[in-house]
Amino acid sequence: MNSIQIVGLSGAFGLGMCFAVLGSIAVKMMPRMGIDQAKFGTMISAFMFACLIASLVVGVMMDALGYQKVAIVGFAAAAVAILMLANAKSFGAGVIACILLGVGAMACNTTGNVLGTAEVSKLFNGNMASANNLVNVFFGLGLFLTPLVVSFLFQKVSYEKAVSALGVIVLLPLIGVFMTTFPDAKAFKLMDAVALLKEPATIVAAFVLFCYIALESSFCNWLAPFGKEVLSKEKPDMPADKVDASAARLLSAFAIAMMAGRLITSLTGIGDVLGGWLIAGAAVVAAVVIIIMTGTKSSAAAYALALASGFVFGPAFPTTLGVVFPKFGGPSGSLFGIIFAVGLAGAVIVPKAIGNMAKGASIQKALKLLLPACVVLALLAVGLQYVKGPADNKTEPAPAAAVTPDK
Repeated sequence: MNSIQIVGLSGAFGLGMCFAVLGSIAVKMMPRMGIDQAKFGTMISAFMFACLIASLVVGVMMDALGYQKVAIVGFAAAAVAILMLANAKSFGAGVIACILLGVGAMACNTTGNVLGTAEVSKLFNGNMASANNLVNVFFGLGLFLTPLVVSFLFQKVSYEKAVSALGVIVLLPLIGVFMTTFPDAKAFKLMDAVALLKEPATIVAAFVLFCYIALESSFCNWLAPFGKEVLSKEKPDMPADKVDASAARLLSAFAIAMMAGRLITSLTGIGDVLGGWLIAGAAVVAAVVIIIMTGTKSSAAAYALALASGFVFGPAFPTTLGVVFPKFGGPSGSLFGIIFAVGLAGAVIVPKAIGNMAKGASIQKALKLLLPACVVLALLAVGLQYVKGPADNKTEPAPAAAVTPDK
């Protein structure tokens, strides 16, 4: 594996950290800032809205300016944002940190899913779905390690030091970025990026990600508070610190199952064959898991459900990219930026809606808001399997005459 592939995988890892950090520190951060579930939902929406805008800008930036600049922005901005969260004591300061976190997350995201997929696909004979599933195993690793590290540190050091340690970790890949020679960016024309908006494959893929990212971001940010809610009712005498640490580990269980799902999909190549059908099946299973979650009273069952949801969610996002990229002749920063930006609109809306509903009821009951997204995702994923893209519509011209090869 070469240094460019390592930077791409590090981008996916950094994205996992960015998406896990708010959910991992929520149980400590909300009392520290004096905010309720609704305001925490607003912080998630601010992060996701910043991601939405940054996804469009960063995608074009990668095509226009090259890979290294985007990677630098990603790791540096993410580190600074996490350090700001470590020291923020007010809701306003937390929102500002979430906005910067969104910028860093999307630069890491594009580094992983565009540069990383293009480079890692060389290990799979150009196969995009297998490559992107492997890239996103490292997203799952970031998602897994973040709550695990912070739940351990919360019991050893102060909140500020525990969260600051995450900022240092996400900054480390910059060493590799400065030591790596990157390939040249593609020839870029703004009108080429705009033209992607009229392609049916772009539109369908964008709304597949709208539904999927709404689901994944809701789990990433509400699993730990959900686990705390269930555990507090089951074991009311358990010390608060142990409840918080156990709840944070629920997100780690989700992440490790997600990694397993992506790794199996990558190694077996099942996503390359089934594509949209695999995503649709995952959406159906996810709906069943969510229904069970709304009624469970056992923390052991909550862990089992977190594992099940992570496993079925795992292949959905990378397989979506693996299906859509070949329809356009390969990975593109602009294409990825467009479909991911639309996808993030789901993350802006749905986790906030869960927070609003949870304020008057419970997080557990509010999870039923995710069921419509599962149904629509299943339908759109089947459509994605069959919709055509520019590369699908190209035909090879017949040769005008036989040509004698050069000696």
